[in-house]
Amino acid sequence: MKHILTLKELNKDEITSIIHTAVEMKKNPENFYEDCSKKGLLMLFQKTSTRTNLSFQSGMNQLGGYAVNMDWDSSNFSISPIQYEARYASRNSDIMMARLKKHTDVVELAKYSSVPVINGCCEKYHPCQALTDLMTFYEVNGSFDNAAITYVGIHNNVANSLVIACLTLGVKLNLVTPIVNEASWDEELMSQAFESGFIQKFDSLEQALPVTDFIYTDTWIDMEFFNDESYQEEKEARIATMMPFQISYKNLQGYNPYIMHDMPIHPGFEIEEEIIESEKSVIYQQAENRMHAQKALVSYLLNQA
Repeated sequence: MKHILTLKELNKDEITSIIHTAVEMKKNPENFYEDCSKKGLLMLFQKTSTRTNLSFQSGMNQLGGYAVNMDWDSSNFSISPIQYEARYASRNSDIMMARLKKHTDVVELAKYSSVPVINGCCEKYHPCQALTDLMTFYEVNGSFDNAAITYVGIHNNVANSLVIACLTLGVKLNLVTPIVNEASWDEELMSQAFESGFIQKFDSLEQALPVTDFIYTDTWIDMEFFNDESYQEEKEARIATMMPFQISYKNLQGYNPYIMHDMPIHPGFEIEEEIIESEKSVIYQQAENRMHAQKALVSYLLNQA
């Protein structure tokens, strides 16, 4: 039994196979309607969600299974040690997806679960997003070769899993990350990344643009803090630091890369509104691919020999 908590659990062949399956599922969904027949997915949410919630529910139904949505804070997970609830919950499901605030809690859930656990997002990793990103890159580019992604923003959970995916597949990734979310930092991962030759760090967007085919940004403010009054000072500091790194026509300086964003979008902050709807934007394709990539991942985990 395998859990997917960071994406480090998958090798190059496994990630490639999952992405190829996702592309096929997207093209011919009817061929997979019974792929996970009568299998149950338990979805545990401690963090808010649009894409994770909708894509996992829709995807599981399209595979012939069903999804049960459970709010972590209104369940007994919030008042009892995880090890006891995990043992019970996994006896009532075939696979679990947990979108939690702390990676340590996701690890604890997987430790005591008798079924595969997928990390649907925590403060350190977002493996499903990275699979989606590389699926989108593959669809648009035609392969995993001869093109580079530049990630511009806060070094966070999305950046970590994108690093893992690119490192595993041998995709060139440029990081323009003037602010590091300390809760997300993975020292071992980043040491390995910078030694690999595939991951480069740039101090400015201007330096990275000549070697950029896809440019990818993310929110500067964690979703749960965006409207939190007690977080306003940190929010304002981040905005002041990050505005020179906004994805805008002015900052792109005539370069015309494909535009990626994992959503939710805050136009006027990390990205200029006009660029969201531009001809080179693959943002909505990327968002749609969450469902296809997750369908392929769920099928892989449930149908392993």
